Amino acid sequence: MNRYKAVICDLDGTLLNSEHTISAYTKKVIEKIKSLGIKFFIATGRHHRDALAFKNILGLDSFLITSNGAKIHDENDKEIFSSNIPKEMVKKIIDFPVDEEIHRGIYKDEFWFLEEHIEGLDVFHKESGFSSIIKPFDELKNEDVTKFIFISADSDKINELEKIIKLKFNDLLNITLSFENCLEIVQKGVSKGFAIEEILKKENISPVEALAFGDGLNDLDMLQTVGKGFLMGNSHKKLIQSLPNHEIIDTNNNDGVAKYLEKIFL
Repeated sequence: MNRYKAVICDLDGTLLNSEHTISAYTKKVIEKIKSLGIKFFIATGRHHRDALAFKNILGLDSFLITSNGAKIHDENDKEIFSSNIPKEMVKKIIDFPVDEEIHRGIYKDEFWFLEEHIEGLDVFHKESGFSSIIKPFDELKNEDVTKFIFISADSDKINELEKIIKLKFNDLLNITLSFENCLEIVQKGVSKGFAIEEILKKENISPVEALAFGDGLNDLDMLQTVGKGFLMGNSHKKLIQSLPNHEIIDTNNNDGVAKYLEKIFL
């Protein structure tokens, strides 16, 4: 009998292919493992409203972890956990100078704010239909927010920004790369790993009875929290270096998650 009772899965670069959709094959496999009583959870850096579309596409009746663990919603889409960056810190981050080739985004409540339209970003959200709102960030300086996002076509600029921001704020914030060209900031103590521990407690499932799949550095502690964590074949090289003993499976474009789930459960 299989000892695993839960599967936790990242979205971008993991469950979603490069078209940012879930393949028909993957949907069928997840439906089959659900029928066996296996709980399937999404844990993503995406906004709750964005990720909810994929939860609905898969017909999941489970907790939903979003914004890298800053938000948890229950089976009925009721928010049960929220940890925001306080307004005092928000002001400091907004005032922090960044290269003109780096774009910034903010998640707050039910909204995703940008300072300007970012070419090519809409394709990530064509399946969910979630869209951003253009808003001057000065208007958010006195507000708590859920997450900051920094994006650039030049990954070297993002890597340099990560170093600088960590030197200044690492003791106060959780700063991590979700992609090579995307830096994300949430409140200190917030992570997918912490959120997973919380939802598994509610399900009376031990972390050792759970599997997890991820590809980015924001998946690092999640993959270490569970009984067995798997790296996608397309994972960030720093994630692979950080977890040298974790198994690497097929890529997201080759339905790596579904193939492995089929192998061990079906």
